[in-house]
Amino acid sequence: MSSTRLPRKMLLDVVGLPLIVRVAQQAATSKATRVVVATDHEEIFTVCKQHNLDVIMTSTEHQSGTDRIAEVVQQLSLAEDEIIVNVQGDEPLIDPELINQLANFIAAKRSSIATIAHPIHSAEEVFNPNVVKVVLNKNNLALYFSRAAIPYYREGFNNANDIELPKHLNVLRHIGIYAYQVNFLNIYNQLPSCPLEQVEALEQLRALYNGYKIAVMTTNHAPATGVDTLEDLLRVRQIILAQEK
Repeated sequence: MSSTRLPRKMLLDVVGLPLIVRVAQQAATSKATRVVVATDHEEIFTVCKQHNLDVIMTSTEHQSGTDRIAEVVQQLSLAEDEIIVNVQGDEPLIDPELINQLANFIAAKRSSIATIAHPIHSAEEVFNPNVVKVVLNKNNLALYFSRAAIPYYREGFNNANDIELPKHLNVLRHIGIYAYQVNFLNIYNQLPSCPLEQVEALEQLRALYNGYKIAVMTTNHAPATGVDTLEDLLRVRQIILAQEK
């Protein structure tokens, strides 16, 4: 509800339904056994209840979405080996198959955390601080996430007037969907926030900083973007209207 670019966006109308309701209903078309909305806002809680959604009120003091989900798994007393997939509340076009794939991926990898990335080929996106980049090792485990251009192409990026990404440079954009094992979530919220997390404003760096592995599933297809601006909202409305005809 504190979004500055699109105030009160979670409750804005998306073809007859509040945004957060659209997202929860879309997530429910995946193979998840349960979909829960986690919020710290009374109005969102009330709207979710009115639409018969499973919703849990959480603390207003959390530093990140992962901290919030850690509280939820404790409230629900979930088993240590349960898999949780974190879908952002502003992703009404989230592909349910992406949720399924990520859940299967973390189960196969037996990693504490798993997430998704896809290649980007635009220099504009590489240098955009709102586009989070990730560098992987040979086992598809994250080495680092950053808002900066990583890996930094020294021979090409130094000439700002002639930036062209080489074909062999695999720059990956991180997609903000996560899967966790419950046993890790029970540890995560006890870990202190680290300087890297604070300076980059990226919650996953807390896990890397403390030695936990993040497995990254790569896909060649960029998923639909979420709702951050009025333009995004209008576009999503058009897409859903076309789908429902």
